[in-house]
Amino acid sequence: MPETCASAFAQEAPAEKAGWFTLDAGALALIGVAIAVVIAGFGSAIGIGIAANMSIGAMHEHPDLFPQFLLLSALPGTQGIYGFVAGFLIILWTGLLNDPAQLASLTPVQGWQFLFAGIPVGLAGLVSGIHQGKVCASGVALVVKDKSNVAKAMTLAAFVEFYAILGLLASVLVLLSIR
Repeated sequence: MPETCASAFAQEAPAEKAGWFTLDAGALALIGVAIAVVIAGFGSAIGIGIAANMSIGAMHEHPDLFPQFLLLSALPGTQGIYGFVAGFLIILWTGLLNDPAQLASLTPVQGWQFLFAGIPVGLAGLVSGIHQGKVCASGVALVVKDKSNVAKAMTLAAFVEFYAILGLLASVLVLLSIR
């Protein structure tokens, strides 16, 4: 009997399941892609919705200003484009599209780095997209009063755009630092 107990204790314990923090590096990188594309896309969708709602109301009385309203309504969509660009760069850098061996050789640290690379453009795109939509909606009201004010409205909206560009730049710089 003592031998049986000793042999039972000598057996290896079953392996414990890994926690969420030990996700596969490729999965972490894909989460980074999702953060970049989806979160920045949310900002664009909300911003476009804000500006387009104001444009629709203004077009009722000023249908001749549709081109100006279209331009102001579309401007918040660039944040989603920046998020898509960053997500696509993460996909290319990981080898997901063309090199499955490269994807399999990623270390967990690299996976986390790719995840964190999606955060700057995602968050900057979310916040700036919403606020750019508000600025563009105010620009629509400005254009309704005088259609020559469209350049002024676009210039003010470009100030908000600058921070989305900085978010994209930060994501690219993080990507460039991954070894």
